[in-house]
Parts: sequence; structure tokens; C-alpha cells
Amino acid sequence: MTQSFHGIAPISHLGVIRVQGEDAASFLHNQLTQDFALLDLQHARLAAFLSAKGRMQASFIGFKRSATEVLLVCSQDLLATTLKRLSMFVLRSKARLSDATAEFALHGLIGDAVAAAAGQPQVAPWDKQDLGDAHLVHLYPAAGQPRALWVAPLGTPAPQAAALSAEAWLWSEVQSGVATLTAPLFELFVPQMLNYESLGGVNFKKGCYPGQEIVARSQFRGTLKRRAYIVQSEAALEVGMEVFAASDAEQPTGTVVQAAPAPGGGWLALVSMQIASAGEALHAGSASGPALTIEPLPYTLLDDI
Repeated sequence: MTQSFHGIAPISHLGVIRVQGEDAASFLHNQLTQDFALLDLQHARLAAFLSAKGRMQASFIGFKRSATEVLLVCSQDLLATTLKRLSMFVLRSKARLSDATAEFALHGLIGDAVAAAAGQPQVAPWDKQDLGDAHLVHLYPAAGQPRALWVAPLGTPAPQAAALSAEAWLWSEVQSGVATLTAPLFELFVPQMLNYESLGGVNFKKGCYPGQEIVARSQFRGTLKRRAYIVQSEAALEVGMEVFAASDAEQPTGTVVQAAPAPGGGWLALVSMQIASAGEALHAGSASGPALTIEPLPYTLLDDI
């Protein structure tokens, strides 16, 4: 990330689900991979909503606005489906779910803009600050630069900072190594295939939730065969594109999860693929497609428990 990547970027690819009611947190606690029952007002959660088979149907950045209101930030293209599926499980819980996207403005802050908004130089990922009616959720950094998600009611003045393009933000998301699930990837991965257990996206000590048994088995029995990697390519990459390793030209070893053009040229992508293929020559689209080069992850992967 160059010196010019300090500022604020608009975010239009994400939407907001609001969960209101005295059971809002406990309801989400019983449905998602993270602990919402003990969530306070100073932190956010990375979490996933799974099928009964442990496959991710959506991912979220979730946080409390108050003791009875939780916001879930997720991909726009999965929001309607996710809202409908989550609502099916409300039953007698005192929780109301709604699409609140039109009521909130979302921006991404990078570099010096984060410290300026936060009032302090360094804040840990998933810490949350309330700034009046606005909320600042600190994210994983990209290329050494701090990042944060700014969420506020529509009409709230955004932080003053240099303007960054939406593409710059999307690139920083890939560079951070934290994947956001989108529609082409519906039910393709268990959370560990996107490194969620290493990023605070899975709590192995909480109670049951849909798919919990599959997720626990993958972790405790050491059966995980796929991980997420950052790769670089000179050619354009797309979400859902298959990745092939030199050892097998017929069967793909992985899938492109997120991709964005890099500021200096070429493309950067997150790929979920077979761990055994990480040391091989990799290609996108076919065995003779554009070459991929694995870049270091900006965080440490947890060992199997």
C-alpha cells in the first residue's frame, strides 16, 4: 500500500440487517458462529451463518448499538436471502429482523484517517468505538495500514479525510485476508476454509448453532484440507473462478473468493484451496490459465486444536 492510501472510501456493496428486541443478542448467539450473548458495546464480531452441513450461507460484521439492537453488515447480494432464512428461526424469540440498509451510510477508513477518527493511533481488530450516533469498527490492517468500518445513520457527517475510490477499499479488503461471503460462494465453504477460526469468526466454546458439529469436527479432528490464501496475478480474476495446481490439470484445487485490481497493476485475490497445493505452480481458470503467486498472509493461522 503506497503513501497515497490514506483516506475514506464509499462502501456500496455491503448492506445492513437490523435485529431488535430484548432477545436480539441471544437469538443471534443461537444462530451464528460467534458469541453474541456476551458481546458488549465496545466490540464487534466477525461471524457466519451456516447450513446444517456447516457450509457458509452468509458472513457478517456484527455489533450492538444498544442492549436491544444489533446490526449485521453483510454482502448486499446475500442480504435478502439471509434475512428470510434467519427470520424462519425467530419463532418465539423477542427479536425483529429487518433490512436497514437504506437507513445507514457505510464508509471504509484507511491509514491516517483511522487514527484521526478514532482519536488514538492503534486499536485492535474488532474493537468498536461509538462516536455520537456513528460507530467505528476496527478491522484487520492491509499492508501494514490500519482499517476501519464507519457505520452511521444516513445524513450523519462522515469523517473528514482524503477521498479514496471504492476500488481502493476492495483491494484493501483482499489484502487484509478477511473474506466477505458473496452470492457465487453460497454454501461452498466451512468457516475454516476462509480462515475464520484464526480471525475471531468462530467461537468453539459457545453452545450449539446450525452446522456447529461439522465446524467442531473439522477443527478438533484435524480434518481440514483447505485454507484461504492471498494470491497475485497479472491477469484479471473473478469471484468463483477455479484454481488449478500443476499436479492435476483436470480437477480444480481451489476457488477465487474475492478479487480486486492492485494499485500498481495486476490483480490481487483471496483463494480458498487445498493446503497440499500451496507449494505448487498455480493457475486461474484452467491448468494453462494466468499464473498465480501466493503472497504472505498478514496474520498467523491457528493450529488445529
